[in-house]
Amino acid sequence: MVGTLIGRRSVVICAAVLGLAVCSAPASAQTGQVKGKVVDAQNKPVEGAKITIAQTDGNRRFETKSKKGGDFLQIGIVPGNYTITAEKDGLKQEFPLRITLDMKEVNFTLKAGGAGGEMSKEEAEKARARVEGLRTKFAEGATLSNAGKYDEAIAKFNEVLVDVPTCGECYVNIGSTYMLKKDYEQAEAAYRKAISVSPKLADAYNGLATMYNTQKKFKEAQEMSAEASKLSGGVAGGAGSADTLYNQAVISWNANDFAKAQEHLTAALTVNANHAESHFLLGKVLLNLGKLPEAAKEFEIYVKVAPTGPNAKEAQSNFDMLKQYIK
Repeated sequence: MVGTLIGRRSVVICAAVLGLAVCSAPASAQTGQVKGKVVDAQNKPVEGAKITIAQTDGNRRFETKSKKGGDFLQIGIVPGNYTITAEKDGLKQEFPLRITLDMKEVNFTLKAGGAGGEMSKEEAEKARARVEGLRTKFAEGATLSNAGKYDEAIAKFNEVLVDVPTCGECYVNIGSTYMLKKDYEQAEAAYRKAISVSPKLADAYNGLATMYNTQKKFKEAQEMSAEASKLSGGVAGGAGSADTLYNQAVISWNANDFAKAQEHLTAALTVNANHAESHFLLGKVLLNLGKLPEAAKEFEIYVKVAPTGPNAKEAQSNFDMLKQYIK
């Protein structure tokens, strides 16, 4: 019963392009970054200025300090509206800031009487319209892909990339769409491009791991899954991405290491109890371990969570066969 087992990867409706909050991708992947420089009135770099990034419509807050050259960098910021402030020795400057997935740059000049910049009402309205337009295009791309209209979906994601060329999630979704087309060469190119514009995007490595598993390139799959796990901050037994842990379980399954696969899947379901493919694979793992009642329950859960999923028919058949063992 050994073989490659990868569920259909639905394209993520990724709000992250511009602050949507409807993504199903791992939260760790949905973050933006801001960099900049702090100088004084003579345009000399300011070291040790306190940089505060405070969410205006929530309670998230990030702090860092400028380095010797005046530069600063903050990553891992959830998209949204923020105020960014630089201050040192009683001098302070702040700006409104909209975090998306592309890298933002904000530069400060600390001097007496320094004040934050304000957008005009007209500029703010244009910015909102731009964000809304890109967000709509991204959602349309995901909907088209999930409807099987792959070429149209890819075209939509590329429209977003024209305006946001550093949108790693756009490339991830293009890669996922090519995966659905079974065009693995184009899928790999898209995932690699996602990594080039967003090196810490775990979803891109997860996509490559899934693709390599599908192609039975298990060594490459293991390398990509390990990188995704590192970026998402987890391995079996700890926090992390359910997709990453699932991919690691598939690798263990392909290696006939059912105990390790069970460990990864248990961790994946701890992160996301409704991760359907983890329930299905766990059912198969438990079958191999001779744990029939437990296997039956996993297949039953899969059918409830994903009644139209790619493995629903097999899960139902397995459950019907095993339900006699449930006490």
